[in-house]
Amino acid sequence: MYRFPSFRLSLALSLIALALLSSSVAQAQLPPVRGVYSPGFNATNSGVMPGPGLTYANTFMDYSFNQLKGPDGGVLANGPDVALFVDVNVFLYVPKKKFLGANYALVAGIPISNASIDSTRLGSLGGGGGLADSFYQPISLGWHFKRADVQVAYAFFAPTGRFTPGASNNTGTGHWTNAPTAGETFYLTKNKGTAFSAYQLWEFHTTQEGTQIHAGQTFDLDYSLTQILPLQKNMHTLLQVGLIGYGQWQITDNSGPTINPIVAASTHYNVNSIGGSAGIILPARKTSVGFKFFKEFSNSSTVQGYSLQITGAISF
Repeated sequence: MYRFPSFRLSLALSLIALALLSSSVAQAQLPPVRGVYSPGFNATNSGVMPGPGLTYANTFMDYSFNQLKGPDGGVLANGPDVALFVDVNVFLYVPKKKFLGANYALVAGIPISNASIDSTRLGSLGGGGGLADSFYQPISLGWHFKRADVQVAYAFFAPTGRFTPGASNNTGTGHWTNAPTAGETFYLTKNKGTAFSAYQLWEFHTTQEGTQIHAGQTFDLDYSLTQILPLQKNMHTLLQVGLIGYGQWQITDNSGPTINPIVAASTHYNVNSIGGSAGIILPARKTSVGFKFFKEFSNSSTVQGYSLQITGAISF
């Protein structure tokens, strides 16, 4: 069975803040934006690290939002329409040598983003395109057990995207993020056809350049229950389908010279989603393609919408 690699990348959602300002209610409450991790990116095969060699993947993501949710989960405004498209090149290298009985991997993700923001009341509010914040994982260890695959890693997001306070064409967040991560895939059947996966990432942000705002910590959780079905008797073509979801929760308050601490304490964002995935795996060719769709629900202090992700990967 071909083992999927685990990929990460940065997703700058800072442009959504401009959309929030198009609502007078939102301007008064000013909900936080979100974390920098692209939720759902590691929903399937979260603990699996490929064998030695180089893996390349390209992932296209569409994050679209059309509702603004308040601290109690109520709808503050329908619209503005926010669409964020990201195409990311991910490179993962696993050397032959092991460390502490685990495979060791180096990972880098270089994303290109394009965003548009429209308000039914104000029309086009802005958007930006270009290099976004990049992702690097210098330390990653993966263990392969009989009925489970487990990864632990340290990663960081670098502010390589364009950021100017108040600009309408930003592609980055303007700050660094340190992120310890873990991923687990548990095989529920002996042939490893049925699996439950989970991925956790904890975001620790530095102070944003130019604003002195320090974003609160964020906890990210991806998860899935998947089934592999052989499409050929020789097992050369496999179909993987599953139920997937993600959550993203702000853990600590935002702070800074322009942040009201009372408002910050009561507007921690909360994101929930559920969806489905399907993918084709070609084990002999070490190649895979797939897609994931997520529908968000019961969000609070942030925007709400859906996510579509399309991925192709090949190992050498």
